[in-house]
Amino acid sequence: MSLDLTGAAPVTLAPLDPAHLPVLRGLAPHPAQEQFSGSAAAILADPRESVAFHVILSGGVPVGLFKTDSDYEDGRHLAEAGAWGLRGVMIDARAQGRGIGRAAFAALPPYLRRGHPGLRRIWLTVNCRNPVARRVYLRGGWIDDGVLYHNGSAGPQHVMRLELS
Repeated sequence: MSLDLTGAAPVTLAPLDPAHLPVLRGLAPHPAQEQFSGSAAAILADPRESVAFHVILSGGVPVGLFKTDSDYEDGRHLAEAGAWGLRGVMIDARAQGRGIGRAAFAALPPYLRRGHPGLRRIWLTVNCRNPVARRVYLRGGWIDDGVLYHNGSAGPQHVMRLELS
């Protein structure tokens, strides 16, 4: 499966299918964004049992990925105990600027509610030096209460939540 982004195509979210791996491994954010999202290979290498991988598809073709983590709090004091989080959100550089991020985040609440009916909210952090991503999250309904996480590997991060109920 190759990456062909001709024309506008519907954006959908799906659990990772092993058939997507060859395309996903070839995806990369803009070089300046990799410090925030990580590479596709690094995202996919996460060994934690609490992590599930998901694919962002445009017209059925993988153009990005993200992880959900059912142990997001993990001692960092970002959210309540038992909180779920979103990690490693990455959209391929060739797919950016087409509204795919906006469409993916519009699709996220119903996607998560279908897969996890009891889930009421999900958390994420976004680097303070990544205002474009922060704006995408805010437009997607994420709430920034002004709390910062200061121990991020690439500097301070906004702590954001999305209410799903």
